[in-house]
Amino acid sequence: MTPLSLFFIAWPLLIILPLLIRQINQYERGVVLTMGKFSRIWNPGWKILIPVFQKVIKVDIRIKAVDVPDQEAITKDNIPIRINAVIYFRVINAEKSVLEVEDFFYAVSQLAQTTMRNAVGEVTLDDLLAKKQEVSERIKLTVDAASDPWGIDVQTVELKDIVLPENLKRTIAKVAEAEREKQAVIINSQGEVQAAANMAKAAETLAKQPGALHLRTLQSINDLSSDQSNTTVWMVPVEGLRALSALAEKGHM
Repeated sequence: MTPLSLFFIAWPLLIILPLLIRQINQYERGVVLTMGKFSRIWNPGWKILIPVFQKVIKVDIRIKAVDVPDQEAITKDNIPIRINAVIYFRVINAEKSVLEVEDFFYAVSQLAQTTMRNAVGEVTLDDLLAKKQEVSERIKLTVDAASDPWGIDVQTVELKDIVLPENLKRTIAKVAEAEREKQAVIINSQGEVQAAANMAKAAETLAKQPGALHLRTLQSINDLSSDQSNTTVWMVPVEGLRALSALAEKGHM
């Protein structure tokens, strides 16, 4: 066989062979349909595809992130809010993701939107703000259970933003301010009660000693006179006079 004849035999093969080879990447799986029927799953590598009779649909099995757009919802206590989220999922069964649902990416997105609105309607606004993780877990379980027949595994659901109406924001701010003022008044009154109790104990202690109040008065005057710019006023309480009288009587005795 001459080289020329080999060339005429080989060149059609060189043209047809690339058309027969299909490459499945490491992060993909190939769903093969033979004459319209499912026949097998292709793992990563080069595969030979029979034209016309076979068709391969590549399915990406990496984790995907679906941004759930803003949804208007009403909480259990009838407060309108806007909320959005992000959902992470991956395909664990390429066969089901192709045969059981037309577009699994779109289907998961729509399912997450409706589930999120329903979950928000089951809780009050305070619970939604304080327990975002619990609400997210509830949404995840619902979406995961509904998407199992599609060969989808939902990894996690995260609520991103909870947008409140402007008038409601102002009302919440007023409530928080009033709560702070209440706490300030309570703390101030508790301080006054403790100060009054301590002053009563001090007065009782001073009353038991005849010269204690006089000595306290002298100490206060000494503290005031340490600064030359201060003007001091000398006051002699009745108790001080009584103390001096008692000391004078003891001296005569």
